[in-house]
Amino acid sequence: MYLRRSQKPREVKVTNNPILDTQETVEELTLDQTLRPKHLSEFIGQPRLKKSLSIAIDAAKKREEPVDHILLYGPPGLGKTTLAHIIAVEQGGHLHLTTGPAITRSGDLAALLTNLENGDVLFVDEIHRLPRAVEETLYSAMEDGRLDLILGKGPAARTVSLELKPFTLVGATTRYGALSAPIRSRFGIIGKLEYYNNNDLSQVISRSARILNIAVEDNATQLLSLRSRGTPRIANRLLRRARDTAELEFDGNLTVAAVNTTTALLEIDELGLDASDRDLLTHIIKRHKGGPVGIETLASALSEDIGTIEEVYEPYLIQQGLLTRTKQGRVVTDLAYKHLGLSK
Repeated sequence: MYLRRSQKPREVKVTNNPILDTQETVEELTLDQTLRPKHLSEFIGQPRLKKSLSIAIDAAKKREEPVDHILLYGPPGLGKTTLAHIIAVEQGGHLHLTTGPAITRSGDLAALLTNLENGDVLFVDEIHRLPRAVEETLYSAMEDGRLDLILGKGPAARTVSLELKPFTLVGATTRYGALSAPIRSRFGIIGKLEYYNNNDLSQVISRSARILNIAVEDNATQLLSLRSRGTPRIANRLLRRARDTAELEFDGNLTVAAVNTTTALLEIDELGLDASDRDLLTHIIKRHKGGPVGIETLASALSEDIGTIEEVYEPYLIQQGLLTRTKQGRVVTDLAYKHLGLSK
């Protein structure tokens, strides 16, 4: 199996703390080839989704056909791209990577689809950002294995139908609700990725440490998992930064002290919150009496992009029970007051 990538790079959100940014960096694109599991049996976490995919893949192999089209949704950094790699490996095809914003015209999509071989996987990240005209072109490809293109304009326009080789489309999105009903209905398998628990994250960190030849104490592994926001990508990033600290200040021993030193420098607390997370919660408490406050007001006051707040900060804060969304706006919970040491 080898990997083909579209020419346009994926967009990357930049936060105040790049360690906790769940978007993949250019450096990590290469490193993840080493850390990324190759088979479903090696994939840690997401047990329900893993079981569902295992059944679908085994059944497709028995029928000697590609697995049905798959939609994966959930916060970034949880393994959507990794699962696309695994599916391609399991069915013996090639993986073709692209993003929704990179496909601007139907011709771009046609070029991708006509280059697919039997059993290939086309992975479309941020599939909710496909232009509507491109999305409509995708319908017949997903349903009938056929690509319908309109050539020319006006009275001279004609429709050309091209047969496609059997393939699997894997779509990924952090915004399931932003997908149109017609494209959602064309996926045979829809799976949600949840934040990882600490036990699974500890396994991820231990596996990565073995691959990278990092000697790490068990207690240090657990401490790293607690500060990783339930996200393997962040866990691996913290592991590498803690390794740097250990090499320079702790004679190469990745101990609890090395982890504490690293997270203190990065201003990451015991829940995995950084200074920006705490600023957001503190602002709502001190300036808006705990809320509710509208997202536009919040973004303007914090000098942050609305999309960054909604897709990077809020999901984890909500999952941890520190913040809630209401029709009137964002509201800080009692748990957030307690965590920050503030009183109502």
